[in-house]
Amino acid sequence: MRYSALSLLLNGFRGNKDWAPAWRHPEPKSHYDVIIVGGGGHGLAAAYYLAKEFGIKNVAVLEKNYIGSGNVGRNTTIIRSNYLLEGNNPFYELALKLWEGLEQDFNFNAMISQRGILNLFHSDAQRDAYTRRGNAMRLHGVDADLLDREAVRKMLPFLDYDNARFPIQGGLAQRRGGTVRHDAVAWGYARGADMRGVDIIQNCEVTGIRRENGKVTGVETAKGFIGCTKLGLAAAGNSSRVAEMAGLKLPMESHVLQAFVSEGLKPFIDGVVTFGAGHFYVSQSDKGGLVFGGDLDGYNSYAQRGNLATVEHVVEAGKAMIPGLSRVRLLRSWGGIMDMSMDGSPIIDRTPVENLYLNAGWCYGGFKATPASGLCFAHLLAKDAPHDTTRQMRLDRFERGYLIDEKGQGSQPNLH
Repeated sequence: MRYSALSLLLNGFRGNKDWAPAWRHPEPKSHYDVIIVGGGGHGLAAAYYLAKEFGIKNVAVLEKNYIGSGNVGRNTTIIRSNYLLEGNNPFYELALKLWEGLEQDFNFNAMISQRGILNLFHSDAQRDAYTRRGNAMRLHGVDADLLDREAVRKMLPFLDYDNARFPIQGGLAQRRGGTVRHDAVAWGYARGADMRGVDIIQNCEVTGIRRENGKVTGVETAKGFIGCTKLGLAAAGNSSRVAEMAGLKLPMESHVLQAFVSEGLKPFIDGVVTFGAGHFYVSQSDKGGLVFGGDLDGYNSYAQRGNLATVEHVVEAGKAMIPGLSRVRLLRSWGGIMDMSMDGSPIIDRTPVENLYLNAGWCYGGFKATPASGLCFAHLLAKDAPHDTTRQMRLDRFERGYLIDEKGQGSQPNLH
C-alpha cells in the first residue's frame, strides 16, 4: 500500500481497518544472495538500496531483537554535514542530500526538519578553527556561515554570553542541518525494503559464521543455518563480536553513549546548538522535550545504559551554556553502544575474509550517515568496489597510516 492523502482519507472513512502491515514477518529461506547482519538504520538502508538501485532482491536482514531496538532508536536525531576533512565531508554531504529527498523516496513520513545547527565558539583559536572548517565546507559546495556574537545573540538570546570562563564569541552555522524522527527512519527503510522483496527477519540472532576454504558460506542463527553468497556486517556496537565469529579482529572498541530528554517545555530552541567549551548538544523535540547528549561514559561496555557521573558531566556543560536549564527536570536517559574506531571515522570495506563485508566504526556519526551509509554499503556489496565517497574509509588505513582524524586527537577511540 502506498501512503498518500487519499489513502489516509479513505481509510479514515473505513474506520482505519484496511491498513496493511508495514512489513512482512517471513521465515528465513535456506539461501540468500546477500545477508546483512543488523536490522538498524544502516542495515535496513543497505538492503533498501540493494533492491532499489541495484536490483538485488534476494536479500535478508537479520536482527537479533526487533526493528528499531538498537542505536537507530537510541540517539539524539541530529543530521548535518559540517565536516572538515576530505575523507568525511563529501560522504556526509551525500547523506544530507539523501535526507532532503528521503520521505518522497521511500514514501514514509520521517519528520525531517532542517531547522539548522549552530556550533558555538568561545576563543580566538576556536574562531580560526571554525573559519577553516567553514571554508573547507564551502570548497565542497556545503553551506556554512560564520556568525559573530551579536548575530548569535539575536538567534539565541537565552545563552550565557557573559560567562567568565566560556564567553560566547560567535558560531558556525549550517542552515541545512537539523533533526529527523529516528524510529521513522528505521520503519521507513524496513517498509521500503520489504516492498521490494527483502526478507526482514526479527528475533534472529547470529551465533556463528560458517566458512569453507576461507570463504563465508552462511551464518548460524537462532533459527538455524542460513546460507549466503555475500555477508554484510552492520551490527553497530556489536561489530567486533560478530566479526570475531569469522576470525576477524577489528580496530575498534565499544563504548556507551548516553542521551537524555527533559520534561516538555514551550518552544524556545528552534534549531540544534552545540557548546564549544565542552561536549554538549541540544535540540527540542516536537513534544517539547529537550533532547541532548555529550561525552561517552569512558569505559568499554556492551550495556545500553550509562553511569550517573556522566549524567552530571553532561548536564554541567548544558547549564554553562544555558543557565535556565537548572530549572528544568530531567525526564529520562538511555544509552547506545558505539563502535568507536581508532580515528573516529567509519569503515566501509571488504574484509580479508572472502565474501565478508564490513560497515562499522561509526562513533558519533552513525545516525546522520544512515542514507549514505546504506547506499555506499549497497554499492560495495553489489559491485565489489567502493563508492567514490568512501574510498578513504578502508579497513587497512590504520595499518597504512592514512587516518581520517577529524578531531585531530590521534588514534585513541575514547577521544573521538
